[in-house]
Formats: sequence, structure tokens, C-alpha cells
Amino acid sequence: MQSLLAIARLTWKSAFRYRLFWVLAAVLLGAVVLLPMVVKDDGTVSGFVQILLTYTLSVTLFLLGLSTLWLACGTLARDIEECQIQMLVVKPVARWQIWLGKWLGIVTLNALLLAIAGGAVFGLLEYRTSKLPPGPQKVMREEVLVARASYKPHPPELEGEIEARFAKVPNREALPPDQQEELRKKIADRVRLDAQIVPPMGRRGWVFELGLDSRFRKEEPLFIRVKFYTASTNGNSGGLYEGSWFFSSPGSDTVTESPPIRLASDSYQEFQIKRNPADDQGRLVIFFQSREDLTLLFPLEDGIEVLRRDGSFGWSFARGLGVLLAWLALLAALGLSTASVTSFPVAAFSSISLLVVVLSSSTLSESVSNQTVMMGRPDEFTTIRPVLNALFIPLFKAILAVVGVVNVASPVDLLSTGRSVTWELLAVAWIQIVLVAGGVLAAVGIVLFTRRELATAQGGS
Repeated sequence: MQSLLAIARLTWKSAFRYRLFWVLAAVLLGAVVLLPMVVKDDGTVSGFVQILLTYTLSVTLFLLGLSTLWLACGTLARDIEECQIQMLVVKPVARWQIWLGKWLGIVTLNALLLAIAGGAVFGLLEYRTSKLPPGPQKVMREEVLVARASYKPHPPELEGEIEARFAKVPNREALPPDQQEELRKKIADRVRLDAQIVPPMGRRGWVFELGLDSRFRKEEPLFIRVKFYTASTNGNSGGLYEGSWFFSSPGSDTVTESPPIRLASDSYQEFQIKRNPADDQGRLVIFFQSREDLTLLFPLEDGIEVLRRDGSFGWSFARGLGVLLAWLALLAALGLSTASVTSFPVAAFSSISLLVVVLSSSTLSESVSNQTVMMGRPDEFTTIRPVLNALFIPLFKAILAVVGVVNVASPVDLLSTGRSVTWELLAVAWIQIVLVAGGVLAAVGIVLFTRRELATAQGGS
């Protein structure tokens, strides 16, 4: 343990000697102060704070991510190229201790920088909020600067309906297998669409599970967060759409009705229920009655959710920084692993290239979903398209499988929308990102570094 801490201290001294720490601290603080001056919001106080949280934390992660890769690649690769590593390997220190010591030094350095930037962001938010009038300040404390648990409705059972509709298709067995699959896909798309729409003057319901502790939280308010779309405005003035909301529990005759509410489409909207209407098992049923002569669409993924207070914003913010630190720890392991076997320029290029591939996972996912890497008409690229699909689709699937291991909820999105970053999410992030993914990278990097002939690298430089 003393050897690890000694190597970590050397990494810190190197960062301070080259003024890296002070430059990064100044840039991060400058970004926190300057971004609110140049970023435009929707004109509301809550919108400004949400933009402030999103941009400052995103910029902080971007700057620290790049500096982490640069430092991780440079601290090991340059020590090897400049023959400084000889001063360590001749001592009674194993190479795995050198590798882990440098990783520990980079992670703790990032923790300090992240704490400085996070403290500045939190202080700025508290200062701005304290200057608001009582009314807007209350809204801020209830909707943005708060940690709220999020509950999604039970997903609808669609498979049975899909199979029932498919079974009613006449002469379906006479169709070729590929046409049957295409027909089933069209039916599934239609069933999925029907599960999302509210017809003109129609009604739709959702069932939620809020947990057994709901019996002790009857007097706490709930927040309903919705997002819906419309096909046309139908002459609607102002883009607001009216509907009534009803709240009950399964098997109960007691129904709480809210006054008709007019909400905007194509964006997230929130309204409050003064009292929790869920039963003792935490079950809640919500119905929406449209008062418009047009179809509304509530997406299955994020059309509606229930939010409930779940602690203080300060602790949630700190846990969010902990999740960001887990990502930085993984980047440090990536940089050190590539530097264990290559020179500094190659290690930096390889690390950034891998990072770009991971950030492009949405594009890869779209290609896998469409089963093609080349978009266009079916009669185009008939020669080269099958070859490219055969080569790249399996590769994309493998990349997405690896990315899925480290894919956890974004703390930036959660914090900016007033959701809670839970201890469970923090634990999952460190287990999946640091222990699993980072552990694999560390094992590979340590093996490569242990087997590397340092004298050969020095002779080549």
C-alpha cells in the first residue's frame, strides 16, 4: 500500500510541476462563471438553472475527460520514453504497483478538480436561487433544486395483442417467411402506436407502483411529468391542449379529479398533486381525459412519470459527481492501458479513437436496428452493401454489448430535471464502470506493461 501511495504522490507532483492542476482548475472555474453569460435559456428561472446545470457539468466532464486521457497516456508513456521509469523498476516495487499507483494518482487528482468545479457550480446555483423572490424561489426548490424519485408506469402487454392480430390475417401461412416477418413487424408497429395515442375526446390510463412507504407519505405532494405530441394544431391557439386528470388506486371507488389543465405539446410539462392518492401498497392509477378534437400521443418511454421528493439536492448533486468520477476513472484506465504498450502519440490517438467510437453508440445502434450500414433505396449498392453488412453489423453488435456494460443513467440529465441520483445508481456505476470495465482494462494494461521490454523502448527513442 505504501508503494501505491508513493507512486500516486509522484503523479501529483508531476501534475503540479507542469502546472497542469492550476491550469485545469482555472479553466474549470472560468467555464462555470462564463457559461451562464453566453448560454441562452427559455426566459424562465427554472429553464436557466437547468441549462446552467447541464452545460457546466457537461463542459466539466469534457475538459476533465480530455485531460485525464492526456495525463494517463503521458505519465506512463513519457516515463518510458525518457528512461525515467528505470528509477522505479530498479526499486522493490512491482510493475503492477507502478501502474495502479499512477491510476490512483490520476483518479484522486480528478476527484479534487471535480470537487472544486462541483463546489463552484453548487455555490453559483445557491447564490442565484437566494436572490429570487419567494414565489420563483419556491418553484426552484420544488422542481429543480431537489432530489425526486422517478416512477414509470407498468409497460403495457403488447405481445398478446400482436399475436392475436397476426392470427387474424387471412392466408398468412401462404406467405414466404420473410414476408410473414415483415407483416408481423408492421402489426407490432401499429399495436405499439395504438398503445400511445389518446383519440379525440378519448381517455387513457396508467398504473404505477410507488413503493410500500407510500402509506407513511400520504401528505406529501406528487409531481406528474408528461410529454405528448400532436399531429396538427387544428387551429389551437397558443399551442396549449386541455385535459382532465383523475387519480385513484386499483379496486378503489375513490377518485380524485384535478381541475382541467392546459399543457403545451412537444415538451416536458409538470403539475402538482397536493396529496398522495396511492393506496397502502403504493399502487396508483392515473387517467387522462382529453378535451380536444384531435389525437394526442404519449410516448411509451417518457410520456408520463410520477416524481416524489427523495432527499436533498446537495446529497444528490454529490452522488452525481461520484458517478462522473467513475467515468473519469475508466478513462484513466484506458489511457494507461494504451500507454503500457505504445508511445505517447499512438496511445493518445488510440484512446481518443476508442472514446469517439463509444460516443457514436447511438449511430451504431441505429445501423444494427436497420440491419444495414448503408442507407438508401434497396436497389442501391446491391453489390457492396451485403459485404459491408456482413463485416460491420457483427462488429457493431459486439461494440454495443461492451458499451452496454458501462451504460448507466446520466447524472447530468437526472440533476437538471430534479431527479434523484440514488446511492444505488452510484454503486452500480462504480461496480459496472470501475470494477468491471475498468478492471478488465487494468488487467490488460498491467499484463502489457509487465511484459514490455523497457530497454527496447528506450533504445528506439
